[in-house]
Amino acid sequence: MLAANVTQIIIVLATQPSFYEALLNRCLIAAEAANIKALIVLNKCDLADNDDAKKKLELYTTLGYQVLPLSAKENISTLRPYLQGEASILVGQSGMGKSTIINSLLPDELVRTQEVSHVLDSGKHTTTAAHLYHLDEHSQLIDSPGLQEFGLHHLSTNELEHAYIEFRPFLGKCRFNNCKHLQEPDCAITAAMATNKIAPERLAIYKMLRTEISR
Repeated sequence: MLAANVTQIIIVLATQPSFYEALLNRCLIAAEAANIKALIVLNKCDLADNDDAKKKLELYTTLGYQVLPLSAKENISTLRPYLQGEASILVGQSGMGKSTIINSLLPDELVRTQEVSHVLDSGKHTTTAAHLYHLDEHSQLIDSPGLQEFGLHHLSTNELEHAYIEFRPFLGKCRFNNCKHLQEPDCAITAAMATNKIAPERLAIYKMLRTEISR
């Protein structure tokens, strides 16, 4: 559940270490359910071999999400306009460079950073509690702890399916009014996937989350 008064969620990913696509989806769903803006930041674009990360994010660009390439250690200027007048929360798994972004935005804060653990292909956890920073009179930034999970148990199943923006044209068109879009016959969502209108990986994550929040 997102903090009150947040107007924007900034999901920080990196070209290295690899990011969890399921976590990205959880964050986007939380943003849609809360009716707030979502910005995907792909950090560490200065590193070599970043094609895989960029390829994975093409789907989200197609869905209409803003993806901002960034190299926080080199230049943070492209991010600044997105922060103006917003109460933004930075979320993402450890090692994505959230602390580096804040250090670049607010050099006087000197947020502690850690080198990435290559053995685990994940960043060492450096942020232990959420912290609020005032960028200016009208702009705030909340740094959340490094996330490996992002709970959605506060959502109803109806809120979950409506949080998938590509599902919306097909909702209410299934054979059964109470269709769960799991394995029911004549499911409009499944049919949309079969005609490439819904990505299989997005539907797979939906099914996982639907089962999770129904427990």
